Formats: sequence, structure tokens, C-alpha cells
Amino acid sequence: MSVEVTLGDEVESVETVRDKLVAEGVPAALAAGDPSLWGPQAQPEATIRLGWLNLPQSSRELLPEIDKLVERARAEGLDHVVLAGMGGSSLAPEVICATYDVPLTVLDTTDPHQVRRALSDRLERTLVVVASKSGGTIETDSHRRIYEKAFRDAGIDPATRIVVVTDPGSPLEQAANEAGYPVVLADPNVGGRYSALTAFGLVPSALAGADVRRLLDEAESVRALLAQDAGNPGLDLGAVLGAEALRGRDKLILRDGMSDITGLPDWIEQLIAESTGKEGKGVLPVVGAEAAEDDDQYVVSIGPDGGTAVDGPLGAQFLVWEYATAIAGRAIGINPFDQPNVAESKENTTRILQEAGDGPLPAGTPLLTDGPVEVYGDVPGDPKNLADVLTWLLRAVPERGYLAIMAYLDREAAFDAATVGDASFEEMTETWAGADVATLRALLDYRTDRPVTFGWGPRFLHSTGQYHKGGPQDGVYLQITGAVTDDVEVPGKPYTLGRLQLAQALGDLGALTSRGRPAVRLHLTDRVAGVRHLLSVAEEL
Repeated sequence: MSVEVTLGDEVESVETVRDKLVAEGVPAALAAGDPSLWGPQAQPEATIRLGWLNLPQSSRELLPEIDKLVERARAEGLDHVVLAGMGGSSLAPEVICATYDVPLTVLDTTDPHQVRRALSDRLERTLVVVASKSGGTIETDSHRRIYEKAFRDAGIDPATRIVVVTDPGSPLEQAANEAGYPVVLADPNVGGRYSALTAFGLVPSALAGADVRRLLDEAESVRALLAQDAGNPGLDLGAVLGAEALRGRDKLILRDGMSDITGLPDWIEQLIAESTGKEGKGVLPVVGAEAAEDDDQYVVSIGPDGGTAVDGPLGAQFLVWEYATAIAGRAIGINPFDQPNVAESKENTTRILQEAGDGPLPAGTPLLTDGPVEVYGDVPGDPKNLADVLTWLLRAVPERGYLAIMAYLDREAAFDAATVGDASFEEMTETWAGADVATLRALLDYRTDRPVTFGWGPRFLHSTGQYHKGGPQDGVYLQITGAVTDDVEVPGKPYTLGRLQLAQALGDLGALTSRGRPAVRLHLTDRVAGVRHLLSVAEEL
């Protein structure tokens, strides 16, 4: 079990970067956990963020504890596992469970429709994993409160249905101990996006039925190679990422190739975007797009697909991509372990909620209304309709820029379409509406040679959100929100999920517009009709 990195046509520049890294002794130093590799300013953070290098061995200490949790869940017939987590706490388990083909319900959203559907699904057989490194993640805290009430209302003791994964000493650990919830503590010396092989990745995946021992074995199989100057897949891949960025090719088109792994590009997107997108630099991962002929884009495939490709089992891929990202940070000249701009949107959200009190949120006045779609933002040229707005957005993308679509809607609605049974046509259509909006990326991608990314809000705030604000300021942003018809109260808090979701959207939009970047918000006054109309207009551009 190993990872092979096959290079495409960029061999010469990659070899230059790789030779320099070898001459500086970087491979052995990184494998040994040297925190000085990214400069004196990054050293304090790096000193407490290199625990991921040893996870193939150190995480084995968790296995007996995880086995007990799995045995208890099986004995009690708890076969519906719900993971409440964001970013690094959810993306790796999602990939692991998809690859092992075991069911896991992931709640990395504040969309009330998505949360309500999860609540109504086999509550009597549900086990919830509440995962938060800091212990204060607002989305995860809301999910915990909502499920606690749901269990109590059903006559179920939450202490028998909730498992907590967090860092030692976090507020969540204290709250869990007081409530009597089982707590699995993660390695505090591992950042969230590097935590795939920690308790954050292993606990929910094992409860869902994945073979986490095999994951650790796969990672261990490649670990010794990462100290080598030759035959080091992490060094080879990191040199690709660094060399391409240094020569101006900073748009990484990630493609799922012919491999047994499902969905790895979504995890890589967070790892690279949040690690490198800062100080006006960075690598922008683009999932699911076709690379254009432009000189700022290149393709890396997962699997043996030719060109530049990374092939190997999932556990080994996790470790190699983490190592490569750290190497790329060294080559580019940034600290790959901090995320200085992530807090900005969170702080904006908190301020918006506090200042609004019980009143309406500061959504603004629509620039125009086109059927079930309201348009908010500053669009020059006196646009008359939605087509004019979308056309302007595409034209506003600079020569080496990108368009980011950010949808604060129900991202998993489509996956339940086959189970609606005797639902009406209208109900079935609504089931598909949230997921259909993702096709907007392909429609707009077809009409521009610039990369188009797509992110579900608020989960992308813990991923590409860092790149949007800290990376090169050449993005154009299209945000989509929708009317809420069936909101969910957050027990003990003065807001509902729908109100929190809109505040998060407005908070991030403010962070983007404060940088002078073109940004538009489309609000669907009717989600089903709004998605239909938006897609029909995009098709006719």
C-alpha cells in the first residue's frame, strides 16, 4: 500500500523546486517534526500543529475506546449515525464513509430544512457524534442543543445517544462531562484540516461501519517514505503544488479519477485552500471543473489517470496530501497551519445577530426582482433582469481570477428523492431543489474560461472561505440564499437556524465586499421556483 505521484508536462519546474527542498534537508526535517521550516513567525503555531505526522501510530491508542463505543451502539441497535461537525470535523469522515460505502448523515449546515429532515429520520435508532475541536463552533453547538431537545421530547436520555469528540480542556468537554456524554479526546497538536486520522475522522467513521484500522495501516505504509529524498510521494506532490504556484499556475483543478476512493477532492479542497490562501497568496482548488487552456490552471487526478495523478489507498492519501500541503507552504512562503481570516465572517455573524436583536436582519433592499429571485448588491449599468446580473458577474472576473458560487441552501435534498414515497409532485420537486442549484456551476463554467467554484454555506466558510478573504484578491462572488418555510428553534439561544443561516450569509458577504470585490446575493423567495428560474436563465445566457 503506497501512493504514486505521476507527473505531467511540468517536470522541469517541479524538479527545480524538489531539488532545492532536498538540498535544504526539508524532507527529513519535516518528517522529524521540525517547526522552524516555515520561518520564525510561523514557528510558534507549527510547534503545536505537527502531531499529524505521527497519527498512523499514535491514533491506535484510541482503538480500544472506539471499539467499546461501536459495540455499545450495535448492542443497542443504534444504526443511524449523525455527525454534527464542520470543516475538518466532517469532511474526512464523509469521504471515509463514502469510500467504504457505509451510511453517515453529516450535518455541516445551518439550513433548517436539512436539519429537520435528519431529525425526522429514525430518531429512536440515532446516535449523534458532536465533533468540535474548539468546542465552541456555533453550528455544532446548535445541532447539539436541537438533538438534546428532540431526544428528551421522545423520552430518550441524551446521555445514551450523544458522543462528543473534542480537544482536551475545551468548553464542549466540560459540558459533555456534566451531561454524562462519552467523550473521546483528540490530539490537540493537530489542526482541524489535518485531523482525518485523529478521533475526528475515526470515531464517526467507525460507528458508521468503516474499517478505521485499515485506514491507519494504509497511512503507516507510506509514513517511512516521507523522510526520504527520493521515492517520497509527499515531496513529489508538494513540489508540484509549490512549483505551479510559483510560476503563476495557482488554480488546481481536482478530478476524481478511476479509483476506489469517493469524494476525496472535497477534503483536499479544504486542506489546501485553508492552508495556503493567505497573505495574498495561495492555491485555489477547483472541484469538478474542466481545466481551460489558460496558463494559471492545471489538473491533478485521484487515481492512475495519466497526466499529474496521485494513486493509492485512502489512508495513505490523507497523509501524503497533508505532507504535500506543508511542503507547498514552505515553497510558497506561507504558514500552512494558521487561518487568520476565518474568524472575520464569524465575528460579523455574531455582530449582526446582536445588533438586530429581535428585529429583522439587515438584508438590505433588492436592486431588482426577477420573478422568484431578488437581487442584492451593486451592479453597474442599470441591469434590468437576472440575465443582465449573471452576464455582468461573468464579465467582472479578472484575467487571472475566478467566480465563486456560494449557496446557503439544503445541500443533501436530492439524496432523499428516492424515499419520498407517496409525496406529491410539488414535494418531490422541492426535495430536488437544493441540490439542483449545484448545476449552476457547470452552466456558468461553460460560459467562461475562468474557473468557477461551488460551495455550500456555511460549510465552505471552514474551507475555501479562508482563501476568498486571505488569498489573491481576484475573486468574484455569487451568493444564493433562500426563504425558510419550516424553521428550527435553537434551544437556549435567541435565534432560529434560519436566522443564523441568513446572518452567516450576510456576515460573509460583508467580509467580501469590504475588500472591494464584486459580490451579488440572489435571494430565492420561493426555493423551488427560484432554482428553476435561476437555472433557466443561466441556460439561456
